[in-house]
Amino acid sequence: MVLLADGTIFYGKAVGVEGKAFGEICFNTGMTGYQEVFTDPSYFGQLMITTNAHIGNYGVKNEEVESDSIKIAGLICRNFSYNYSRPGADGSLENFFEENNLIAISDVDTRALVSYIRDKGAMNAVISTETDDIDALKSELAKVPDMKGLELASKVSTKEPYFFGDENATYKIAALDIGIKKNILRNLAKRDCYVKVFPYNATFEEMSLWNPDGYFLSNGPGDPEPLKEAQILAKEIITRDLPLFGICLGHQVIALANGISTFKMHNGHRGINHPVINLVSGKGEITSQNHGFAVNRESCEANPDVEITHIHLNDQTLAGMRLKSKNCFSVQYHPEASPGPHDSSYLFDQFIENIKASKTKKATV
Repeated sequence: MVLLADGTIFYGKAVGVEGKAFGEICFNTGMTGYQEVFTDPSYFGQLMITTNAHIGNYGVKNEEVESDSIKIAGLICRNFSYNYSRPGADGSLENFFEENNLIAISDVDTRALVSYIRDKGAMNAVISTETDDIDALKSELAKVPDMKGLELASKVSTKEPYFFGDENATYKIAALDIGIKKNILRNLAKRDCYVKVFPYNATFEEMSLWNPDGYFLSNGPGDPEPLKEAQILAKEIITRDLPLFGICLGHQVIALANGISTFKMHNGHRGINHPVINLVSGKGEITSQNHGFAVNRESCEANPDVEITHIHLNDQTLAGMRLKSKNCFSVQYHPEASPGPHDSSYLFDQFIENIKASKTKKATV
């Protein structure tokens, strides 16, 4: 069963692993890409409802992961496919869950559950095969901390720095791992970048010792407010006018570093068909999004040093910004996922152009 923090219960059938899993309940509206979603570090600590009726029907492929393991706390779905039909698959989703010891529940009325969550807002929940003692589950659930104020980047970040890409590449990028996705690293490497990935609490001194050409702040889980070290790092990079690009949680960290507030959303944005307008080019973008927190648009508009570059068309929330007098920009969505399929990939090219401009500027000083 699924037990919500307000006492509401939905029933279903256990998929494979037995036990219980706690987390904040959320939903993703993507029709495909479940493997990428389940392994995305940004989902750490969350119970995922998939609104697509069929999950597991094309199995799993080893190269389609965004991290080293499943990161969601648990899965809630309508129909779970134990068999898969894709010839190129490396195995079934059922086996993938068993290998990762992930608890999942199927045959849930996900339409009713999502409708309920949309009205009531995100809340903590538990999925459990132990349905005999509901009072005990309620007691355990009451002790689970709220997502607001929760620092989770340290749970998914690398413990030691590591490299990605060709060491003979033209550009060197220092990336702060607060939940980085593999496809972000692939996109940077594809653009002739050699990336050194640093732990969530790395300092500017540690990162600058490598003498990078640009800095990147990654996506990740949890509330951006507690990430004080990352905010100090962003301030240091911005003060020195070094090329800086932030995605999702990194975008929020950059906002906080500039005195712009963030807030927890009623439900957040999670899916691969979110419409965004680029205010600079006037073009629309179909984007992949995954966030429960957002940058306060009014706070951003009140800052004379910041320009809003992108707006989410569903609810008019802030989706991108840049600093007017510094080499820094960020977006709330995921250009590396590119469901458009190429609508947002220009952002990586823009980062490279900013690095080139910075190098030219240095050479002429």
